[in-house]
Amino acid sequence: MAEITVELIKTLRDKTNAGMMDCKSALKEADGDLEAAETILRKKGIADADKKADRAAKEGVCAARILDGGKTGILVEVNCETDFVAKNENFRTFVDEILDHITASASVASLPELLAQPYSADSAETLETFIKAKVGQLGENMGLGRFSKYEISGEGLVASYIHMGGRVGVLAEITCGNSATAASQAVTDFAKDLCMHIAAAHPICVRRDEVPTDKVEAERDIFREQMKGKPAEIIEKIIDGKLGKFYSINCLLDQPFIKDNDKTIQDLLDDLSKAAGDTLTVTRFSRYAVGEEA
Repeated sequence: MAEITVELIKTLRDKTNAGMMDCKSALKEADGDLEAAETILRKKGIADADKKADRAAKEGVCAARILDGGKTGILVEVNCETDFVAKNENFRTFVDEILDHITASASVASLPELLAQPYSADSAETLETFIKAKVGQLGENMGLGRFSKYEISGEGLVASYIHMGGRVGVLAEITCGNSATAASQAVTDFAKDLCMHIAAAHPICVRRDEVPTDKVEAERDIFREQMKGKPAEIIEKIIDGKLGKFYSINCLLDQPFIKDNDKTIQDLLDDLSKAAGDTLTVTRFSRYAVGEEA
């Protein structure tokens, strides 16, 4: 039986962040083999993760990364059980490791596809099993709640904003006709302000035609109920006016800009497009708030 020294236990602890007693036990089981002991701990971490899977993970952080000179952007929400762990340096490192994986990996359309990807080229471990192993190390149920990865093939830029220390995160994509427009200070400043606006104003979509039909019809039904007894033709005209207010609350382009309520986001886009001699378009955005229903 190999001697399990304090130095050996510390080395394994530094590599895995597991507890001292867990490291000692794993080293005994592996007869002092560091690599084998790390595998044992990782397997234990996965087992611990399965035990903790039913525990609510409503805390965590949103984090973003902008790459390729603004042509690529990533936003994630990574969850845990407590605010204490969310502020832990090891948890923040874990979030960076997830961002590293998404940065290096091929783009996929869904979270299950992402979790099923190999975590590294020389390992059969998936991103999902990597995350489960971290659950064992940090002692709480954790997971990647959602992600967005935007990649612009033409001209434009992706911008991000993280609010309240990671409680809210925003990713926005703006396209245009030429590279000079995308690189201009005016457009860079607008992109930053746009992300801050989205964080504060919480739109549900970019433009009116993206609002789900059932949501619009539900609003119309509410208005009709409120105006029972009025002539039908008058009711529909009033409803059209009321829907304008609904759109100004929910649709990004219709919203009054948080820094200047006299202008909508569409007004700002029109002004920028005119000044640049180009056409600027907000194509999509993602807004995450920690713990909210996706």
